Amino acid sequence: MKPRATGETDERSRTAPRDFLRLLHGHRRWVALAVLLTLGASALSLAQPLLVKQVIESTTSGSAIGTALVLLVVLFLAQALVQGLAQFVLARTGEGIVLGIRLGLIKHVLRLPMAVYDRHRIGDLISRTSTDSTTLRLLVAEGFTEAITGVIGLIGVVALMIWLDWLMFLVVLGMVAIATMIVVSVLHGIEVASLSTQRATGAMTADLERALGAIRTVRASRAEQRETDRIADGARSAYAGSVRMAKLDAVVAPAIQLAVKGSFVVVLLIGGMRVADRQGSIADLAAFLLYMIYLVEPIGMLFQSLSTMEQGVGAYRRVTEVLELPTEQDAVSGAGAPVSRPAGGSGGRSRAPALEFRDVWFGYEPRRPVLRGVTFEAPEHSHVALIGSSGVGKSTVFALIERFYDPDSGHILAEGRDIRASGRAEHRARIGLVEQHAPVLYGTLRENLMYAVPDAEPEELDRVVELAHLSDLITRLPRGLDTDAGEHGMALSGGERQRIAIARALLARPRLLLLDEPTAHLDAVSEAALRRSMREATRECTLLVIAHRMSTIHAADLIVVLDAGRVVATGSHGELLDSSEHYRSLLRAQQTGDLRVPRTAGLKGGAG
Repeated sequence: MKPRATGETDERSRTAPRDFLRLLHGHRRWVALAVLLTLGASALSLAQPLLVKQVIESTTSGSAIGTALVLLVVLFLAQALVQGLAQFVLARTGEGIVLGIRLGLIKHVLRLPMAVYDRHRIGDLISRTSTDSTTLRLLVAEGFTEAITGVIGLIGVVALMIWLDWLMFLVVLGMVAIATMIVVSVLHGIEVASLSTQRATGAMTADLERALGAIRTVRASRAEQRETDRIADGARSAYAGSVRMAKLDAVVAPAIQLAVKGSFVVVLLIGGMRVADRQGSIADLAAFLLYMIYLVEPIGMLFQSLSTMEQGVGAYRRVTEVLELPTEQDAVSGAGAPVSRPAGGSGGRSRAPALEFRDVWFGYEPRRPVLRGVTFEAPEHSHVALIGSSGVGKSTVFALIERFYDPDSGHILAEGRDIRASGRAEHRARIGLVEQHAPVLYGTLRENLMYAVPDAEPEELDRVVELAHLSDLITRLPRGLDTDAGEHGMALSGGERQRIAIARALLARPRLLLLDEPTAHLDAVSEAALRRSMREATRECTLLVIAHRMSTIHAADLIVVLDAGRVVATGSHGELLDSSEHYRSLLRAQQTGDLRVPRTAGLKGGAG
């Protein structure tokens, strides 16, 4: 579903409150219990003015009032107990609903397709999961519970007031109707202001996440004030929306005062004159005035709940916008049938290659292909280097292999079968990925290494530590593998993060290991050790490496040269030196440090 633009309003905003009942799924028994308790508390409360009326009448006639007084005290205590229990059950239910929404959002956000992350700011998605779901507490834990309690109490009070004196009730109804029109007139403004505030808060969070994620670059560029100003603009927009919402919400309280206190004064005047003219009794007037006092709470709760729920509508809409985004599907695609190998395509080999691209086309945007008919093979237990200048599609090849995206046309085969013949999770379990920036998660080194295999045996952990040449690092650290890596692994050097990422990928014993420029952050000694590790790894799996360094390219069994989204040459280093001018130009550019290799087409930035 395409997200609505900031500030856009549509019919959905007016119908959203009807969708709130969906939030009660799985909590209806608790809501029913709370409603029953609230009904009981209201019944106990509504009986009290009748007892007061009886006490006054008994006092006037000289009858005993002891029993009525004791019963009145019991009703007061029982009502307080039941009402407190009802409010707790309602509040607990509201918090349970908010928890369910948060858990659903977390699960949903972590399973969105990669294309969604490309279109949405990560900080805004975080804001919707945290801030907006918290704001929903206003909608559920306060607005909804107050609405239930207010409606039930209002019905009871109104019924008894009509029974006591219907004419006086009409006076009260007129005053309440005036206040209701005032409140309704500001509700839509409160909703719009709330939505604007939530969106501004999301933008502020996204900008803050952007700055903190590159804080070293911000400091080095002396851009702290510029980033502060950018984030402050979002904060000011959120402030303006909140002030507007508070201004409109401030109308609600005076409206309630007008409805209730004004009605009380009018009823007291009219009722007092009727008693003076002997057209009514003091007991009836006292009971009616008590119900007027009791009317304050349900009317106040009902009006306030309407205001509160409108404030929660903005958060509700932003949350549902995320929940309506499609998640990445793990189901097997209909295009995933086995694909036969063309005659002679294996070069005499009887076994299918570990990986094969067949005429693969793909673009992040329509009519702007990044890959244009890519075709190559990676034999089993081989070391294949994928090379080319920046932006030719190397990283996109990796993204398609991992099924972060699916090709627009063509086939990607793993061991002779289209990768769509398996679910995404099953397919990814056979692949290891080491990204160029080698992200290290917050936590200990042990938690990072075991991230994909949380139940790995100690012997397996020792194996990958040795394979990635991490033993010296772990020995130097104060707590060994249980040392904290720091936020984004900043307690480690770039080379150390690279080796940790490689060890993490190898622990799962993948059939295919993807390495995005694994030597980018390594010194000469570490690079030599890594090359030995890569040779050893080919005994267990096939390596596909995005390579720029000459040493990494020389070590490959097969080199695939990309240019402008096409494979322009394949072969060993020696073969390509003899047959490919483009390959020779790439090597010359690296040797001279001139990376400006001519490209034949402008592609999506960051594609390769």
